[in-house]
Parts: sequence; structure tokens; C-alpha cells
Amino acid sequence: MESLRNVTEFSWVGSQQDYVDQISIQMVNQVAVGRFGGNSSAGQYKNEDGCLVWLDNQANWEFVVLLDAHNSAESAELVIELLNKNKSRIQNLLTKSYEQTIIQIESLIVSLFKDEEFLLNCSKVQGETACLIILRKDKYLWWFSIGDCISHLFHPELARLGQYQLNQRQFFEWVGQVNTFAQPIPCYSTGRRELRKGRNKILLTTDGLIECPNELFSSPSMIYETMDSSKLNEGIVKLLETIKNNNVRDSTTIISWDVIITDEVTIPSNV
Repeated sequence: MESLRNVTEFSWVGSQQDYVDQISIQMVNQVAVGRFGGNSSAGQYKNEDGCLVWLDNQANWEFVVLLDAHNSAESAELVIELLNKNKSRIQNLLTKSYEQTIIQIESLIVSLFKDEEFLLNCSKVQGETACLIILRKDKYLWWFSIGDCISHLFHPELARLGQYQLNQRQFFEWVGQVNTFAQPIPCYSTGRRELRKGRNKILLTTDGLIECPNELFSSPSMIYETMDSSKLNEGIVKLLETIKNNNVRDSTTIISWDVIITDEVTIPSNV
């Protein structure tokens, strides 16, 4: 089994630092984490977002989690605690071939969320959180979504066909005090994508970005155009500055990075 010594790790929850009235861009190796806690002038006073980033450039993978809680940040804190507690199990799976990893990752994540001790801890927190997990390994991407965080895959070939978004937002799904995994049948969305040849941009965001007054980024094509015309950091700053200047209240967390694929990918047989 490959060593895990090359893994870079980062996590944050808005209860640690809220970034109200402040824009922050932090690089975790090639992964950019942008945070804006919302405008106090619009009534904002707290931030209940959270995120976790693990990556290993040598083993060619990124594992990213985005959280958007409400009624307190306790549920976001609890999910990050769960993943860190099971870090070796998850990261050891990520060292396997991409065929094994992509096939096995869903069952592992579901088993963690259905763990009896975790469910008991969820029943004791105040509030609940949406949770979006993205794994990119080699030229494949896997996503796992509970609730209404949003993920995008930006590439010129896809943009020409009007394809930008990976998952559809789902309402009334959460982890925490109200918990979909406490139901007889847990409800979540998952999927797999082959990245395209060339530069692919992966972008995750909480819903403050698309629910900003004046609906400046209500369409994923608007986000794509902003990011496509700028370097990674500059594009995220433009997104966050725009919603700040339009007096958004809700906090917004954006995670984005580029992946360059040189391998051959699937194309139509008549091309």
C-alpha cells in the first residue's frame, strides 16, 4: 500500500472564524478555498459553513468536503470530526487503483453516516447541514451530495453544449439534528464523471453565491464565464466581491481547482 505521508490536509468551520464582511482566499496546494461570511449590513452575524480538503499530488487525488449548516455550526463540526476520525480508512482506500476506489467509496461513506454512534451524536446537536463530497482520482470524478450545496465541472467542450453542473440541489436533506441517514432509506445523490482532455475546473459552492440579490450567478454559465476569463484566485475573488457588493446576507464558501488531463477520453465514434 502506498504511503500517506504526502497527503496535505486542511479543515475549517465558520464557528472558528466567521469572515463576516471579509473575503478570504486560501490555497491548499493547488486547491483554492474562498470564504465570505456575508454582510453585517444585511443582518449577518455568524457563519455556519465548513469544509475539509485532503489531497495527494503524488497519488493523483483530491478529496473535498463542503458543508452548509443552519441553526448552528455544530452539525458541520460533527461531520468533519467523523471524517477525521476515519481518516486512515478513507485515505487508505484512496491509495488503491481508481477502479477500486471509485467503486468502493460510496459504500464506505454511507456506512460512516449510518454508524450508530454518529447517529446518536447527530441527535444531540443543534441544527443540521448539507454535505457535498467530491473525490477526483486520475481522470475520474465522484460526487456524493446530501442537500443543496452545488458542484460544477467546467470545460470548454462541455460549456459549448450547455453542461456545467454536476449535481442537482436537493432540499429537505441534511445530516444532524434532522438526519436523512436516520430514516429507513437514506436519501442522497451520487454520480461519476470522466473528465475531459485538457484543463478541467472543478468548483463547489454553498448557496449564498447563487441566492445573492439580483441573481447575478443564478445560472452556472455566469459562474463559468467569470472563472473562465480569470486565473483561479482572481475568479473566486470576482465572484465573492460581486456578491459582497450586492449586499448578500448568506455566507458563501467556494472551493475550486484545475485538473489537466492528458490521457485520451471518450469521444463519439464518428469524430
